[in-house]
Amino acid sequence: RSDLWITSKLWNSEHAADAVPKALAKTLTDLGLEYLDLYLIHWPVTGNTGPQVDPPIQETWGALEAECRAGRCKSIGVSNFSGKKLKAMSAYWTIPPAVNQVELHPLLRQDGLLETCKDLGVHCTAYSPLGSPDSSAMIGHEGQSVMEHPVVKQIAADLGASPAQVLIKWAIARGTSVIPKSTSPQRIQANFESIALDLKPDHIAQLSALEPQVRMLHGNFWCSPDGPYRSTADLWDE
Repeated sequence: RSDLWITSKLWNSEHAADAVPKALAKTLTDLGLEYLDLYLIHWPVTGNTGPQVDPPIQETWGALEAECRAGRCKSIGVSNFSGKKLKAMSAYWTIPPAVNQVELHPLLRQDGLLETCKDLGVHCTAYSPLGSPDSSAMIGHEGQSVMEHPVVKQIAADLGASPAQVLIKWAIARGTSVIPKSTSPQRIQANFESIALDLKPDHIAQLSALEPQVRMLHGNFWCSPDGPYRSTADLWDE
């Protein structure tokens, strides 16, 4: 077990203080585990309508802290949280989030969020580092544009690497952990080989200057005219 790092997430409907331990217990039973290495609040969303998220994040976080102290998860964190939401949490957390797992790639660098997380001592993990092209048709975005970007493809050609490897190494070079999704053993192996890629400072600078910035996992499916998020700008505090 110690050779594996296993992360799971708390779903939106299970944010109430009495629901959190039940949700975690079910996850542990389903996976045949005694503990998780990391347990994340999946979204700052509960499915309610109205002016505020209910149950409030403070209630949910308190329940996660209790599970962490009990040893059922070794560390706790969040996913899809803005810097503003993290700063609000810092007023009441007693165990800071170990991780904020968010969409990060050259077309969504989120430099300000990374700086806020650094100031708060929260590590950032990059999800969808390749732009999540497999979900583009399902939720309506242009994720393929990340790996197909001419700058990404040219750097890959110059280094004799794949665009995916370039994007993964760029994420590592920024100091984030990175979780590319794949079910192919060959691609998983190629992803690990990204670590050895010799991405030059000039390459990093080129990738870090791409515009326009576009959020692929936009989150508009959580927005409602009745609140608490009436627009994606509300959701992401943009």
